[in-house]
Amino acid sequence: MSRLQVVSGKGGTGKTTVAAALALALATEGKRTLLVEVEGRQGIAQLFETEALPYEERKIAVAPGGGEVYALAIDAERALLDYLQMFYKLGSAGRALKKLGAIDFATTIAPGVRDVLLTGKACEAVRRRDKQGRYVYDHVVMDAPPTGRITRFLNVNDEVAGLARIGPIHNQAQAVMRVLKSAETAVHLVTLLEEMPVQETADGIAELRAADLPTGSVIVNMVRPHVLDEEAVRSAGTAGRRKDIARSLSGAGVSGAAGLVGPLLEQAAEHAQRVELEREQRAALEALELPAYELPLLSEGVDLAGLYQLATELRKLGVDTGADAGGNAQ
Repeated sequence: MSRLQVVSGKGGTGKTTVAAALALALATEGKRTLLVEVEGRQGIAQLFETEALPYEERKIAVAPGGGEVYALAIDAERALLDYLQMFYKLGSAGRALKKLGAIDFATTIAPGVRDVLLTGKACEAVRRRDKQGRYVYDHVVMDAPPTGRITRFLNVNDEVAGLARIGPIHNQAQAVMRVLKSAETAVHLVTLLEEMPVQETADGIAELRAADLPTGSVIVNMVRPHVLDEEAVRSAGTAGRRKDIARSLSGAGVSGAAGLVGPLLEQAAEHAQRVELEREQRAALEALELPAYELPLLSEGVDLAGLYQLATELRKLGVDTGADAGGNAQ
């Protein structure tokens, strides 16, 4: 089972919610999970109904069975200062660089440096061991950038390793890529059963595979229950069935039943069209040849109780958190 779970998805598909639910699901039965945020939106704090996350690992939830979920909002500036201290013992010099504006330049202007720091910090948490040599976290779940940016985000250290061909920066970049391209990592994409998110998911999978990054699974979020399929709607629209429907409505005490049949059938037809569209999108996802899991739409929205409900659903589904069996992991 992969220890670094990267969760991406098109904007609006609920990737942060899925990442949080996955962290809870992986933390059950006494496991310890770190949930990492890299975009500075504090979405994790909102989901767990807690105060804004600082740049430190903080316990935010207890999972069924006594497992623990910790969370970390990675701040690129603090991560760079940590990096300078860890590898160059430049703690005080780093603070001097900050006064000169060099830290701001590196974390907000210099292309790619910010992503190097974010991925490097997450991979450090994956590799970290305690004094007994055990991993500090059983799993690290990263709420990653959207699908359109995920491959470049994860692959940035490959570019850095190519630019800095020797020295500690080269070695650090290679160490990060060894984690990201290994079976320790699985990249999951979250989608909806709609045309654009599914197409973006297919494009994202193709890009990840081309970059030799290990794909995990596709998680279809906010799936609506099916009430009627297209065949049922066609049957209901026949003359005999329209009369049956009117009689049923009258029998249930609905006044003006005959006038309601038409609008009801129109709504049913729209539902059937939706079902057919979803069938097409499922077929497109199946063609990706990855495990796919579906989470239900929560009618009341996602609050903390809903988050635990989604985590339970993931456990029931037996979400495979391993890397693509197709051989992309190295």
